[in-house]
Amino acid sequence: MTQWVENPTGGRERGPRGIARAWVEVLVRPRRFYRAGIAPGDQAPGLVFAVCVVSVASLLRVALAGETVVGTPYPTFGEQRALSIALVFSVIVALVAPLVLHLTAALQTLLLVPFAPDRAGVSETVQVIGYATAPCVFVGVPIPVVQALATGYGAALFGLGIGEVHAVSLPRALVLAALPAAAVFGIGFGGFEAVETLLHGAAGG
Repeated sequence: MTQWVENPTGGRERGPRGIARAWVEVLVRPRRFYRAGIAPGDQAPGLVFAVCVVSVASLLRVALAGETVVGTPYPTFGEQRALSIALVFSVIVALVAPLVLHLTAALQTLLLVPFAPDRAGVSETVQVIGYATAPCVFVGVPIPVVQALATGYGAALFGLGIGEVHAVSLPRALVLAALPAAAVFGIGFGGFEAVETLLHGAAGG
């Protein structure tokens, strides 16, 4: 399902520099980014970008709190803490993140079918989701307000990207992207948990 086009029209620059530039651009100029940075049939840069975001968030979580992206502690096998973290981290990066990305793209495509006759392909949807995860590097910071803001901005970028790439109005795009965004940013990146923690804290205060 992952394609890497050698010379995509309008695609992203490859390598670490390209990933860093894409991260900055999608955060500060998302509308222009989605118009110029999404190439038909070129899923790989978006997939690699999302994997890098998950990796950085996971490493931050381990460094700051000794936990995973969503906040669940890494299991320890045979008291081998470092090996256990490496194993679980590899599974998340190599298997879970790409699988979730493609399943979400499939769900989003089904939701678009009746409402976006001029929609782009599944490949473009994969890229939109991948790049929308940009703010989620900060979910590795174990501060609920930071996690809530990061996931909320990610969900907004997701809706904006769906509108730009699939030629639907922003209000309609936000509605059509609501369920996939909830799955990725609310559950996957822990946005719902962060908001719940904030609400409990406010109620307790």
